[in-house]
Amino acid sequence: MPLSPARVLAALNAVRPPEQASPVVGRAVVVGGSVAGLLAARVLSDYAESVVVVDRDDPQATGGRPGVPQGTQLHALLPGGFLQLERLFPGFRGQALAQGAVEAPPGARRSYLDGRLKVVVPDDADSLAGSRPLLEGLIRQQVLRLPNVKTVTARATGLVCEGGVATGVRCEAGGATGVESGALVVDAMGRSSRLSDWLEQAGWERPALRRMTVNLNYATALFRRRETHPQATVVLALNTPGSSSDVAGAAFFAVEDGRWMAMMAGYGDNRPGRTAEDFVRRLREQFPPEFGEVAGSELLGAVQTYRHADSRRRDFHGLRRLPAGLVSVGDAVASFNPVYGQGMTAASLHAACLSTYLRSGPDPGMPARRFFALQKVVVDVAWSMSTSADLALPHVDGPYPRGYRFSSWVSRQIVAATVTDVPTARRFNEVVSLRAHPRSLATPGVLLGALRANRRAR
Repeated sequence: MPLSPARVLAALNAVRPPEQASPVVGRAVVVGGSVAGLLAARVLSDYAESVVVVDRDDPQATGGRPGVPQGTQLHALLPGGFLQLERLFPGFRGQALAQGAVEAPPGARRSYLDGRLKVVVPDDADSLAGSRPLLEGLIRQQVLRLPNVKTVTARATGLVCEGGVATGVRCEAGGATGVESGALVVDAMGRSSRLSDWLEQAGWERPALRRMTVNLNYATALFRRRETHPQATVVLALNTPGSSSDVAGAAFFAVEDGRWMAMMAGYGDNRPGRTAEDFVRRLREQFPPEFGEVAGSELLGAVQTYRHADSRRRDFHGLRRLPAGLVSVGDAVASFNPVYGQGMTAASLHAACLSTYLRSGPDPGMPARRFFALQKVVVDVAWSMSTSADLALPHVDGPYPRGYRFSSWVSRQIVAATVTDVPTARRFNEVVSLRAHPRSLATPGVLLGALRANRRAR
């Protein structure tokens, strides 16, 4: 009997690298040096004789990458993702702190909902605060130290299939073309992945693509951090769609080099932070006092803006015909509204899916359906949480799932209770950080507890 999605997610959160490497494939090719691609390469290093990562960006480059235009924006490493990184890279925490990351235990994280300070969950999992380039750079350093992993700087141009099996990718670099061959090909090309086109061109099905238009505009700026500033490492303030604010939310994290990284987000025609003056004014006037303290310090550089038009999901699990030796991970499968900070944590769980799949000793001549079934559990959880929240936005017009009106009411009650009730906040945080399935919230006991908490609060 197959395990329930809740048990699958719990098992994936507990996955650890094998104590002793045991190759089950020869050479593996990962297309894309994103966080998802690097984590896939780390997992493959335990199960493949050799791994090659193909990416257009120089793998030795430091700082932001051209292939990650949103890399200048604030990124969250949820506690669930941090736990996965510690398992894949023992000592990751200490090395990140040595490079400037900042500890973010529960007591150093503050969260507001419509201006109301939420309770702290003292036994919640720890996390880290740092910029995307720092965290991604550390992951890259760890992966490239592995003796059986190498990189190729090239542009992937197509998929090579022989006899129903993916056997490599075509590449182009400096005007020269070639093929990187492998017994397993991993698509980690991000939300603009071309794998669907390559499959169709080769006579295979292309996965169904789902989109939810959200039209999110967000902006990030860096400020000088001083000792007199808030002691909290991570501060988040969200506004519900029914609030009077025209800004969806804001956050600031302590990051490396003695800086704050602050972000604001708005939907539709609301474009917060188009100028430095507008960014600073809104932080001071529309958010709790800590934001004004940060905004009152020295602004470092220009305000960086980015637009996220839609969330996307490719349903590889639904394909009837799929080449063997092929998987897809990260944003290439599903990319969500970045306000919820799920990206890196979801990618780490995709790596756990790959580890579980390879540990089972799969038949290399058969499509990786077991992998995509595991991954579907992770994608379903993150997609349902982000899109359900997005459906409450006035400019989003569906499609609405069955029972949406009731499930939306339940969600509002639970979210409201997280402001004052520690047990509800604890369960909610576990779900949001992808450590527990949303079904753990959909129980009569949780709803009754939330209703009681909300009644007391009123």
